[in-house]
Amino acid sequence: MSEQEKIYLLALHRLKHVGDATAKKLLEILGSAEAVFKEKTTRLSKINGLGAKRIQSIKTELDLDGAERELRFINDNDIGFLFFKDRDYPGNLKHCIDGPIVLFQKGNIDLQNKPIISIVGTRKITTHGIRFTEKLVEDLSVFNPVIVSGFAYGTDITAQKAAVENKLQTIGCLAHGFDQIYPKTHKKYEADVLQNGGFFTDFCSDDTFDRNNFLKRNRIIAGLSEATIVIESAEKGGSLVTADIANSYDREVFALPGRYSDKMSIGCNNLIKKQRAMMITSAADVIYMLNWQLDQKPKTNNQTELFIELSPDEKIVVEELKSLQKTELDPLALKCNIPTSKLSTILLNLELKGLVRPLPGKQFEVI
Repeated sequence: MSEQEKIYLLALHRLKHVGDATAKKLLEILGSAEAVFKEKTTRLSKINGLGAKRIQSIKTELDLDGAERELRFINDNDIGFLFFKDRDYPGNLKHCIDGPIVLFQKGNIDLQNKPIISIVGTRKITTHGIRFTEKLVEDLSVFNPVIVSGFAYGTDITAQKAAVENKLQTIGCLAHGFDQIYPKTHKKYEADVLQNGGFFTDFCSDDTFDRNNFLKRNRIIAGLSEATIVIESAEKGGSLVTADIANSYDREVFALPGRYSDKMSIGCNNLIKKQRAMMITSAADVIYMLNWQLDQKPKTNNQTELFIELSPDEKIVVEELKSLQKTELDPLALKCNIPTSKLSTILLNLELKGLVRPLPGKQFEVI
């Protein structure tokens, strides 16, 4: 892509009254960002859904000087410039109608052939929420997922620190340009995130920073991932907005349940009650519902099984699976007389021991 087209793309991206969905439509019809600005008003008026306000924005708000300054900032600071039709643009985000036409990137991000999940929640995370998040990331680490969050206080930074601790990629989606870090106290984590992943934003360096940016940022968090996990939330909060966006993208949503009297569990409980999220009690729930499978599983046979230490419940599950050959979670839970939430964890442990594997259709069998 030429530097001139990048400048026009940035100018289109910066228009106040032309959103990403409309910008994509214009690019598809007219062929380039430069053509959008140079097209006659009479033809623009014939494009369905464009409207007088958006046409006026295109014709009166072109700021090539500002776009040129932004491109210099991008080039001078080694920032990646991702156009939504580029190969390197995140695949999951390409399928979101309101995904940004241009996305800015810093760090060592590699999303190829990796499961990607978002972990979000309250900034006032409890000690229970912290422990659950850390254990969740640790247990999922064998699948090498990319952990996405918003680099904010509370749940976000807890999840991203846990990802770094477990040597996983983590991506911070920012509500501002790359000329700053918010909150400032998280500057100390920036290098670790850049080393173990990086940052995405669709805000330019001179965009005004305000609270509405967080809501816009949340669509990227939800759009990047195959599933969004809400750890804790009050009755209202940004993480619930992210969950709603993920649902609108037809992505999976999980929520950690809590006591009805706990303020920071009300939002999660409501998501589950209204069937807007699946309940999560362990990493096994995510693995089962998303049908994750390890790339390489230890080989085993009846002889090596003798040397693998199994709990009484694990022995029951293995024996039942041998007799059934393959089955789904709920029938197996009935056969073994084990609650499904507990059985999910047992099956995960057996998979890690190389004795059980998940199958398409959310079934399981003994290896």
